[in-house]
Amino acid sequence: MKLQRFDVPGLSHYSYLLESAGAAAVIDPKRDVDSYIETAAAHDVNIVAVFETHIHADYASGALELARTVGADLFVSGHDAGETFECRFPHRDVRDGDEVTIGQVRLRALYTPGHTPEHVSFLLYDTIRNPREPLAMFSGDFIFVGSLGRPDLLGEDAKRRLASELYDSAHTRIAALPDGLEIYPAHGAGSMCGAGMSDRPQSTLGYERRSSLLLAPQDKERFIDTVLTHVPPFPPYYRRMKRVNSEGPKMIGVPGNRALTPAEFRELREGVVIDVRRPEAFGGAHIPASYNIGSGPNLPVWASWIVPYDRPVLLVGDDSTNYDEARRALIRVGLDDVRGWLKAGMRAWIEAGFDQAHVRQMSVGELAAELENDPFVLDVRGDAEWASGHIAGARHIMGGELPDRLDEIPRDRTIHVTCGGGYRSSVAASVLRVAGYRDVVNVVGGMEAWKRSSLPIERVGEGVGV
Repeated sequence: MKLQRFDVPGLSHYSYLLESAGAAAVIDPKRDVDSYIETAAAHDVNIVAVFETHIHADYASGALELARTVGADLFVSGHDAGETFECRFPHRDVRDGDEVTIGQVRLRALYTPGHTPEHVSFLLYDTIRNPREPLAMFSGDFIFVGSLGRPDLLGEDAKRRLASELYDSAHTRIAALPDGLEIYPAHGAGSMCGAGMSDRPQSTLGYERRSSLLLAPQDKERFIDTVLTHVPPFPPYYRRMKRVNSEGPKMIGVPGNRALTPAEFRELREGVVIDVRRPEAFGGAHIPASYNIGSGPNLPVWASWIVPYDRPVLLVGDDSTNYDEARRALIRVGLDDVRGWLKAGMRAWIEAGFDQAHVRQMSVGELAAELENDPFVLDVRGDAEWASGHIAGARHIMGGELPDRLDEIPRDRTIHVTCGGGYRSSVAASVLRVAGYRDVVNVVGGMEAWKRSSLPIERVGEGVGV
């Protein structure tokens, strides 16, 4: 038996390819499925089964496409009947206790609701060495390393009921499982599917029982209050992604992007333009009404928060941009309609004489000198970062929430945008520019540079200090 984990940075998503005796299964696959197919071919095994632990909210699933492409059986929880989200595409239901054999191993479904009403985990048994005791559990979004899945995805009316189910799953349904059981979750640190996850990719059930606050012995009401108090921010795109994954994402493949001349690019300007260059390059010159979301692990996260889903996407980069990776990042969060990228980047656009826009960049020293004039400072970091220290008088709106809270930002003042290091503030500055704000400044280096310069900060509940 062999097990390979596939990581998607940014989304902090883990999926798994399990091999045994020439057969293979994939658990919770990402949207771009070619890597599983290529790995199986390299190992001379056939993918015969695809498993989903639940209807995902944070990424577009590749389960349907993978199963159809390779002719594998697709196994999905049958506990979704009558729930808000049901799988509406062809699949094979698995319910609590159902088993599927893959080569010389078998996977047994264990009903573990709480994160979602239909959630199942899969227990792995070695049929040769020890067919009676499970070796591992593919826990999906039920148990993470250091945490449990958030139970609030279906809204206020359902969250306490789901938190109660999560308690039963964590304290009753897995009570008889051995401490040595290996835990393979669907996410790691950085995912918003749960709070306080460790950056270790796997654990054992015994270690989690001894170290996780939520698995410690406690009454149900205390557990419910604790888990609901610490849920991360709720990305609005989660609702859309649940619907996409319940209906079945369309077959997409990963065809190559098309290089567009500046004239061709301009003809397609009804699309959303995502500029994946660094903030300083974007600030120097960019196509008007572009979003600046730098390439790399954070691209799918911020694109999912701020980019409209009902328009085609066009990309702008530079000579170092990997457009294949950029497109993969976008389709993983359901931004499927990527039409192409600007050939030769902004240099070609400028040489063609087309309109360009700019975002002024300001150092922390320059902003500090402006404090006596009471500038409008917008801090787009997360809650914990804000609480750890911020500029006195700044307004705090987490960057992903900005498109829905523009009415809190004045249009008759200069908006100085800051974050941790400059990436998110450039994203937010581009959101403001797309929304029609004319006087926007990106604070280079953000609060990291501010603190390194020993400039005054204010903490929640405290006064100003250094």
